[in-house]
Amino acid sequence: MHGPDQMKNDFCMPQGIQKCVSPSILIDVERVAGNIQQMLSAVQGDASRLRPHVKTHKMADVIRMQVDAGIRKFKAATISEANMIAQNGGDDILLAYQPIGPNIILLTELIQNHPSVKFATIVDHEDAVHQLSIEMQNASLNLRVLIDVDCGMHRTGIPFGPSLNALRALIAKKDGLEYEGLHVYDGHLHQPDAETRRHETENVIRQVVTYDKEHSAGVVVGGGSPTFQFWAETTSWECSPGTTLFWDMGYSTAFPELPYAIAVALLTRVISKPGRDLFCVDCGYKAIASEMPLKKRLTVRGLDDVKIVSHSEEHMVLESPGANELRIGQPLLTLPRHICPTMALHESAAIIRNGEVGSERWSVTARNRLGI
Repeated sequence: MHGPDQMKNDFCMPQGIQKCVSPSILIDVERVAGNIQQMLSAVQGDASRLRPHVKTHKMADVIRMQVDAGIRKFKAATISEANMIAQNGGDDILLAYQPIGPNIILLTELIQNHPSVKFATIVDHEDAVHQLSIEMQNASLNLRVLIDVDCGMHRTGIPFGPSLNALRALIAKKDGLEYEGLHVYDGHLHQPDAETRRHETENVIRQVVTYDKEHSAGVVVGGGSPTFQFWAETTSWECSPGTTLFWDMGYSTAFPELPYAIAVALLTRVISKPGRDLFCVDCGYKAIASEMPLKKRLTVRGLDDVKIVSHSEEHMVLESPGANELRIGQPLLTLPRHICPTMALHESAAIIRNGEVGSERWSVTARNRLGI
């Protein structure tokens, strides 16, 4: 008998796999629905506090599942993702990627094409504020902007202090723009120990609380998947988890206390057996992201002792004592370590319902950055 935690990761081979091509993404709809309910439970059912990131799945069908569950606010990384949300029921969209160059024009066109949808974007530099203001004025639009706060990741954003205050003052002077609030992504907080991660998250939250008392922060969009629960429990602000929709082996291993189930697997097949204890499968790095160290890119269900030997465009060579028992053409289920970049490699995914995969496929709608 499996315990609840083990069952979260027991992604079993579905019925009907014989007709499913490989390599192929498999999505278990019931598990996705369960993860959506877990997200809602974290905010006590208040869907208005959820602004999930769509960068993990990039799928119109998943947007519609969330909209059907009462979620109407979303966060996007690309114009294409934002367009996908607007076309599938989302009515409040935050572009969490400072638009520059032609993307400002594309954002303007997107706003014009969807007048009933509320749009906002993030900024962290005066040059972006100037450019956005000019374009919005030329288009007779008024765009909500959130200041992107660097709370420790040092990737984008601006720390609390005089520079942030000056940027906010500049926004207030600019026609075509309206200060909305703060975007606080704590992507550097991924400590395996839950209490340590909670402590570090609360340190970030305290900074926001202090700022809010002094300056009235406005809307606050905070946190990522590993810290979502802490933002949900200790604040009344919007929360923006992303990977929680699909989960993956990396997060499941690092954060076993979190209640989400792995909802996506990658189907691959044995295509060759080049030597003793060796077998080759058809999931090269055009099918599964190669960002992780070689040995961590995936796990193979049923072969716990497997080792990744090499990875190239259309091939992955693995080593296992069980290789000799595998047959050419045998289907295998793998769990990617990081599902987000892997999804963007696929045009569509096969859908599992009630433990069976059929002909239904969902498009990875926004994998094309210019898909507007």
